Amino acid sequence: MSRLDEFILRMQAQRACIDEVALRMLDHPGPVLEVGLGNGRTYDHLRLKFPQRAVYVFDREVAAHPDCIPPAELLRLGDFRTSIPAYAREKHRPAIFIHADVGSSNRAASTRLAVELAPSWHDILAPGACLACDQLIEHEGFERLPLPGGVVTSQYHFYRCVK
Repeated sequence: MSRLDEFILRMQAQRACIDEVALRMLDHPGPVLEVGLGNGRTYDHLRLKFPQRAVYVFDREVAAHPDCIPPAELLRLGDFRTSIPAYAREKHRPAIFIHADVGSSNRAASTRLAVELAPSWHDILAPGACLACDQLIEHEGFERLPLPGGVVTSQYHFYRCVK
C-alpha cells in the first residue's frame, strides 16, 4: 500500500471516529480535547460535530490555517507531558472525547509519548468516554473498539474509557 493510501485510510478513520463519538456522546456533558492541532483540519471537524462544546486544543506551537486556530482560552501550548497534566489540575468537567494525533516520523518516540500520556488521558476522560489516537494504547483503563464505518487501518486506534 502506498503512503498516500495509508494517509487516506487514516483520515477516513479520524473522521469516522469523530462522527461516531458525536452520536455516541450526544447526551453526555463535557468538553472535547484535540491533542495535536497540526494544520487544524481535525479541529475544524471537531468544531462542526461538537458545536455546543468547548474544544480544548494542545500543541507545542500554532501552525494551523488561520481559520482553524482556537480562541486563546481554549489553547494550551507546550509539551504535552506538561500541558495535559496542567489542564487536569484545572479541574474541568471530565472530557467526553480525546482526539490525539501525537505521532511523528520517530516511531519509537511517538510510542513512548503515548505511553506517557495514557494515564493523564484516562484521568481526564469521563467513564465511557472515547479516545481516538494515531498510537496504540496499552493501558488497563482503555478498552479497544473496532474502528467505525468499516475503516480498516493499523495506523489509527479507537478506545472507550473504563473506570
